Amino acid sequence: MESDRSAAHPLPYSTYRQAIERETARLAEVVRGVDPTMPVPSCPGWTVADLTRHVGSLQRWFCALLSRLVQEPPRSREVELGLPDDAGEYPRWVEAGVPQVAAVLEATDPLAPMWAWGEDQHARFWARRMLFETLVHRVDAELTLGHESPVDPELAADGVDEFLVNLRHAHLFAPAVADLKGDGETIVFQCAEAATGTTGAAATGPGTGEEWRVRLDADGFRLLDRAEAAADTASPDARTTVRGEAADLLLLLYGRRSYQDSAFEVTGRSETLDRWFAHTAF
Repeated sequence: MESDRSAAHPLPYSTYRQAIERETARLAEVVRGVDPTMPVPSCPGWTVADLTRHVGSLQRWFCALLSRLVQEPPRSREVELGLPDDAGEYPRWVEAGVPQVAAVLEATDPLAPMWAWGEDQHARFWARRMLFETLVHRVDAELTLGHESPVDPELAADGVDEFLVNLRHAHLFAPAVADLKGDGETIVFQCAEAATGTTGAAATGPGTGEEWRVRLDADGFRLLDRAEAAADTASPDARTTVRGEAADLLLLLYGRRSYQDSAFEVTGRSETLDRWFAHTAF
């Protein structure tokens, strides 16, 4: 069952199913045998046990939502977790949930209407969201141990798109998002790979091809669609651009990197970016 390739949902549904399985297995492998009490610097206040439990719990909750195709916000997040008493067993527990996740996603029509907190009110929203929750936290685990954290460029570009498409709906758990406003400034997140032709993922997103443009207005912010981005008349003084590889942009948006890192080429006002990142953490 494949979903349409559209601006709101650019990758085939099967891609998310397969990537969730890979990313979950990688996370479990990374944290297996690691001291569960080890702090996770990129998630302040969390330990490796907290990180692992979060991913496994969230995947099981998402599966419960998908199995019921819920039509309204659930009143409870209580699901049967089967969580081991010993935190050292959490990696095996996360890995053991993969067959259930795969079965639920396989059995679910991605175009089935259902409640979602984001833009896309279809079952496919939850597969996409599950992937990037898992992928970013896999990176967190690797960063904790000082490992390299490769991210597939196509998935990373889709993750940038997913973040920006859904951000304005995230005020339920990131209340500062509701206060992100401006005076017509535009922030451009530009994917370096698309400009050189090494990945086409960003070209299917809602921006102008290799980039996503967000405008900050007095009543809030919004991601510009293709036509709006092409007609964007913001003056150079009101435009700030961050250019980097897709994986770096993804981790930047999730607060795992700084726009001041050498991985990024930034032009425009740094205070606009400071305001953006002060309001978009979640």
